[in-house]
Amino acid sequence: MLVGAHEVEVFEAARPRLEAIAYRLLGSAADAEDAVQDTFLRWQAADREHIETPEAWLTKVLTNLCLNRLTSARARRETYVGQWLPEPVFAGDRMLGPSETAEQRESVSIAVLTLMERLTPQERAVYVLREAFGYAHGEIAEVLDLTEANCQQVYRRAKQHLATGRRRPAVDAAAARKVVEEFLAAALSGKTDSLVRLLTDDAVAIGDGGGVVFSVPEPITGALRVARFLRTLFKPADAKWAMIGGRPELFAAVANGVPALVMVVGDRIAGVFALDVTDGGIAAVHAQANPGKLGRAARRWAESTQGEPLAGDW
Repeated sequence: MLVGAHEVEVFEAARPRLEAIAYRLLGSAADAEDAVQDTFLRWQAADREHIETPEAWLTKVLTNLCLNRLTSARARRETYVGQWLPEPVFAGDRMLGPSETAEQRESVSIAVLTLMERLTPQERAVYVLREAFGYAHGEIAEVLDLTEANCQQVYRRAKQHLATGRRRPAVDAAAARKVVEEFLAAALSGKTDSLVRLLTDDAVAIGDGGGVVFSVPEPITGALRVARFLRTLFKPADAKWAMIGGRPELFAAVANGVPALVMVVGDRIAGVFALDVTDGGIAAVHAQANPGKLGRAARRWAESTQGEPLAGDW
């Protein structure tokens, strides 16, 4: 069926919410964009005169498309080279969706998106729709063709799997810059103790190079081991910079609601280090260096105005 101006307007009004749902479900901005586009194609082909509530219909279609993608993604990730991390998204991007509550902010953090990989596709969908978007269990049940009681059980299981006992404080650009500056000063000092003081005892460092860029094959755990790794990582070395195309400039940003250190080489982003800050210190450093997962971040970076780098000639 042809799509008139009104039908396009209805879909475009829903697009930001659909993108935000898809990103939380898939952990990939690129895959989320594809899922939303596929939803539009379904909307275009549908008998729209018989769709009473477009928002509910679009949510159901999108969610089920994402569930199918999650099933195939699990198979692909079994052969993924190294550690898998979600695609980072900078503050202000509509794909992050609502962030008024602590629950909404938690649901899009790199830490929780990574933990969501433990969930079944159904658990992930129930958790995202309930926790981040406030859908009632009855509404979610209709989306997923479950009973309301079953939906509540699935939600409880998902919450248990994701429980960490930690809350991440909301940060703005100024607060993020302060955290990143302190982290960078410690990392560039060459002193392990300076980094250890910033980390929680059970801190973890995880890197995703996707087999394209070198990264540690397994998570590094414990404050001392993480500090030693970071000290080595941030030690200038021409051979190391040659692998990413040159010595990077370092900037502060906010990605997925947490302070982030952004490595920029020329006009491209070479890496994003998301710092999972808790009341006890930095609990995790999630380093995304896979070029295939930096596309949306790079586009937004290019569209925004950046100040002077925190470090350039270092």
